[in-house]
Amino acid sequence: MLILLSNDDGYLAPGLITLAEHISKIADIVVVAPEQNRSGASNSLTLDRPLTVRTANNGFHYVNGTPTDCVHLAVTGLIDQLPDMVISGINDGANMGDDTIYSGTVAAAMEGYLLGVPSFAVSMSQHNATHFETAAKVIVELIEHYKASAFPPPVLMNVNVPDVPYSELKGKVVTRLGKRHKAEPVIKSKSPRGETLYWVGPAGAAADAGEGTDFFAVANNQVSLTPLQADLTHHNQLTALKNWVK
Repeated sequence: MLILLSNDDGYLAPGLITLAEHISKIADIVVVAPEQNRSGASNSLTLDRPLTVRTANNGFHYVNGTPTDCVHLAVTGLIDQLPDMVISGINDGANMGDDTIYSGTVAAAMEGYLLGVPSFAVSMSQHNATHFETAAKVIVELIEHYKASAFPPPVLMNVNVPDVPYSELKGKVVTRLGKRHKAEPVIKSKSPRGETLYWVGPAGAAADAGEGTDFFAVANNQVSLTPLQADLTHHNQLTALKNWVK
């Protein structure tokens, strides 16, 4: 297999390096990642300027753009062969519930999915994670299982892994996205020149985190596997909207 790796933490991120080390033992890999941290970039494409691709000493390619840029460039012309899979991560922090809307990690995988390539996004359950190897082993298992028994395409899977030693995992479970409370207020500060500065506030705490959700699984040391789609249509409101328009 040829597997394209990307992320949103940047090409120097320890999660990406750990993932590459493990996957390179079972497949050929190409790494195309942002040159700097682009967390929260979501699905943005850079359309107002050209992009550059450079190669680091370890062979990783890095782009002065977004995670979506990286996968789009790779699949549509940077590499000669269409990859068999796209793996995005390992993100330093969870991408559960509403996080998936903003996540550059999920966006990179979604770009592969939109371009017809089976794609996984993988994240640790918390920031400043210490067990990236646990997630790398989980992804290797999923790749091997996919090779042996391919899941019907198209595939876009969001994987969240507890930040614990591999031996402490309590299996893998299929989940739905939970939901967070609304984000915390912005944080105001002052610049040396007296200007008011605003930092985006932290994400809200989990609101819908019951059994069956990604939040519940990770809290119970289980790997959360959530199938995602790109169709934003609110199908249950189609009839109501037609009636309202009349």
